[in-house]
Amino acid sequence: METRRNFIRKTAAGTAALGLHGALFPSTGLARILGANEKVVCACIGIRSRGKAHVLALHALPNAFLKYNCDVDDTILDEHNAWCEKHIGRVPQVEKDFRRILDDPEVDAVFIATPEHWHAPMAIMALQAGKHVYVEKPCSHNLHENELLVAAQKKYGKVVQMGNQQRSAETSISAIRDIRDGMIGRVYKGEAWYSNNRESIGRGKAAPVPAGLDWELWQGPAPRTGYRDNVHPYNWHWFRSWGTGEIHNNGTHEIDICRWALGVDFPVSVSSFGGKFAYDDDWEFPDNQQVTYSFGNGSFLTWTGHSRGLMKPDRPGRGVTLYGEKGTIELSRNDYKLYDLGGRPVKIEYEKELSVLTDTQGIGSLDVTHVGNFIDAIRTGATLNAPIADGSISTHLCHLGNLAQDAGHTLEIDPVSGKVTNDAKALQQWGRTYEKGWEPKL
Repeated sequence: METRRNFIRKTAAGTAALGLHGALFPSTGLARILGANEKVVCACIGIRSRGKAHVLALHALPNAFLKYNCDVDDTILDEHNAWCEKHIGRVPQVEKDFRRILDDPEVDAVFIATPEHWHAPMAIMALQAGKHVYVEKPCSHNLHENELLVAAQKKYGKVVQMGNQQRSAETSISAIRDIRDGMIGRVYKGEAWYSNNRESIGRGKAAPVPAGLDWELWQGPAPRTGYRDNVHPYNWHWFRSWGTGEIHNNGTHEIDICRWALGVDFPVSVSSFGGKFAYDDDWEFPDNQQVTYSFGNGSFLTWTGHSRGLMKPDRPGRGVTLYGEKGTIELSRNDYKLYDLGGRPVKIEYEKELSVLTDTQGIGSLDVTHVGNFIDAIRTGATLNAPIADGSISTHLCHLGNLAQDAGHTLEIDPVSGKVTNDAKALQQWGRTYEKGWEPKL
């Protein structure tokens, strides 16, 4: 009998001939047509942390049904099965290879909460299989994938929403409405921040692949490397082959809200200052970073990321401040506070239910609202709160922040295309090297 591992290895080896992205799933007509009263059948791929928020959100929605949980790690699956039994009262069908899920015509939509190097390639494969896609932020590992995913959504015509769930917060929507109505005048500055006190990830040592972990499929489109003991299941975030650093891991959310409030898309310049200061370890991104984006309308946006290093325990974990000519707005996932120029509160609104702000799951009411918006878009054609064409722009800005940090100088940007215009080396970092046969293609 062929083992799952042998099946995956043989399939991966044959993908160059098959043209994996598209040839395995050549038709966009695989998704079933939903009746007016039918539930959207879903699969959650990647279920260790954010995936749990997806599961709870789907369970809370009457028009959705979770058929599959999927992960490449048996230990994670076992834990998640027990968690599902406790929290949703049943254990959905389990699958380790997401491609089997894409081959199931009953599945209407997939939720992607995998390591980031899988986000865009998996989303594109799902679109080619005729599935709608909810993809966690960031929606891409690099700028080439960012562009490719947007093109794939246009080509295959399915619903694609990014997991920047604050776009569905009633308080944030109220704040943006007030900004558009001129309540604080012209908004000229958006200030975003994220603070944490992450520990050292140490120096990884070569180790046997843990029993039950499909390391081949975990790596997927990334170039192959031996297993090390400080990568899985979380610290991949801080390695360039799989992750994108804190500016994407958390900064995407607040940068997205600032961009929304300022009413801007691509900047005209990007500068980044910072570095790795806290520990001497394998971490490959800045652990303290300050990025500034300047826009053609005269406004600017800053993001301050503090991932590691001792700090005051009462320092706010994350948030946004918007500065206008007539007042200031503070926004989080849980509230909206407007102040006049004298610092006096004018308007304060709170979400009806709170969301967790700084753990790795981020579970809260906004998940239900944002996922519900996605389900409604599939069933009724409702307008998405974070369509991929827009969510990808916020992801694009985060990529530019990393490029500017690597460049060590201000990058000039074409505000129409988002391309770097003054650094050929930065342009060479637009894409990545893929494992042969796993290159995402339309």
